[in-house]
Amino acid sequence: MTVSADPLELGYSFCPNDTFIFYALSHGKVNTPTPIHELLEDVQTLNDWAGVARLPITKISYRAYFSVMKDYVALRSGGALGRGVGPLIVARGEQGDLNGKTVASPGALTTAELLLKIVYPGVRVVRMRYDAIMPAVERGEVDAGLIIHESRFTYHTHGLSKLLDLGAWWEGETGLPLPLGAILVRRDLPTDMQQALQAAVRASLEYAWQHPHEPKAYIRQHALEMSDDVMQAHIDLYVNEFSLDVGEEGERAVRELYRRAVEAGAVEASELPLFVEEG
Repeated sequence: MTVSADPLELGYSFCPNDTFIFYALSHGKVNTPTPIHELLEDVQTLNDWAGVARLPITKISYRAYFSVMKDYVALRSGGALGRGVGPLIVARGEQGDLNGKTVASPGALTTAELLLKIVYPGVRVVRMRYDAIMPAVERGEVDAGLIIHESRFTYHTHGLSKLLDLGAWWEGETGLPLPLGAILVRRDLPTDMQQALQAAVRASLEYAWQHPHEPKAYIRQHALEMSDDVMQAHIDLYVNEFSLDVGEEGERAVRELYRRAVEAGAVEASELPLFVEEG
């Protein structure tokens, strides 16, 4: 394998599940096939950057991945899939059918918005940063909000109630875990580099599980106003066996979400492989 003298840029979010997974990799605790320079950004920014193939390795929502498959392929490790992890629709009170009503969304290329539009194809979407959604719903600027990340643990503090758990809806429809976020590498990287990066991400997560207290200061540094309990609950919920390896069930879930995205007209069908081949 040819190792570049210039570091590869790795983009991931400020969320505790990402900083937990990538702590060891970004702090030189595990071997990497080439030097890595991390860039932390919100998920919507990472989705936008992937649209122009800016980063060689990046966290992204699965919905956004389906739109950039010509440039990227997903690693089997480091992603977020699971049960009981889905986005929630919240409001100040009962809203009934949301078709024709305004719902705040964290982004056009989020898995959350894809699910929202599958369930309510006639909804009117207003997009904003994920951390601005609950205050907007609380102020009555929109009828409901689509919340992700740690917001699922704190919406009660804004006087909001849950209208629908889109993850539970997905699981009821398919019997499969919900794919939320993936780690992608550019398809123009050599296959052995893709596989080595996949191994490095897996080793980074294994290190974090073996040394759970070591990453805490790094996670806290990027966790904004999140309490320690919410921070840990976030990690416990979003980092699981699918994060170590997507596995056969996780692959089926991703393929089903992709099929439904194509069926809904959100993306075009492609014959490209969804995941890096195993070494």
